Amino acid sequence: MKNIFIIGVGLIGGSFALDFKKLYPEATIYGIDNNEAHLDEAVKLGVVDHKAVLNDVSKADLVILAIPVDATLNVLPSVLNGIKDDAIVFDAGSTKEDICAAVKKHPKRRNYLAVHPIAGTEYSGPSAAIHGLYHNKTNIICEVEETAFKLQEKALKLFLDLGMRIRYMNPKAHDKHIAYVSHLSHISSFMLGKTVIEKERNERDIFDMAGSGFESTVRLAKSSPAMWAPIFQQNKTNVIETLDEYITNLKHFKTLMENENFEAVYKEMETANRIKEILNGIQ
Repeated sequence: MKNIFIIGVGLIGGSFALDFKKLYPEATIYGIDNNEAHLDEAVKLGVVDHKAVLNDVSKADLVILAIPVDATLNVLPSVLNGIKDDAIVFDAGSTKEDICAAVKKHPKRRNYLAVHPIAGTEYSGPSAAIHGLYHNKTNIICEVEETAFKLQEKALKLFLDLGMRIRYMNPKAHDKHIAYVSHLSHISSFMLGKTVIEKERNERDIFDMAGSGFESTVRLAKSSPAMWAPIFQQNKTNVIETLDEYITNLKHFKTLMENENFEAVYKEMETANRIKEILNGIQ
């Protein structure tokens, strides 16, 4: 693995770069980004070794796309056009159905692996990149059978070297499940933040009175709209379905309170407590 290209040098791409620099010190890490300031910062921080442009991927052994999913639809085919026959390309996008469909008939579809690492923070940019972001995290791989077997093996070794757990899904199932466990939680956080900002006009009151519960719940509202708006657009059908179910539950909870049925309120929360067991079992 001599030449690794990271397209998008923010949190996700930058964290891959930092781990690969440690795991494969002989490799050269190149950064590509449409934000020149981000590229300069990534080089200055040592996240990548050199700046590059898209045409340079002809010498890549590995290309990682860590850019918004709408940009991936346009950039991925161009990357596949430019790579050599034994290069592996994967993206880290939070949606998979549209992206897989976009390259379904591409002559070098065999070089692409559809990947979604379930990892991240609410921060963005090269300075947000951290070592070990992917350790013990789940990595969902879609349509693995469409990727050349030798390139699958190469990619799987990379993921295992990072300490990731592997799970396989088809793109449609991936997008449906991720709408519930990731996309809905981000919308909830964004809208909670918006509600508080609109109703609590005094920012000092928010700062003084916000406890750890509010802070942890609204944490995801710090995430980049530039990344999340395209995700919601690509996964629109599934996201709307999850929102309908969520809104139904909220309305039901509100009705119970209006009717002063606090025994039922208690039972609703008790039922939701089971999420602790589920999440503890994952860790």
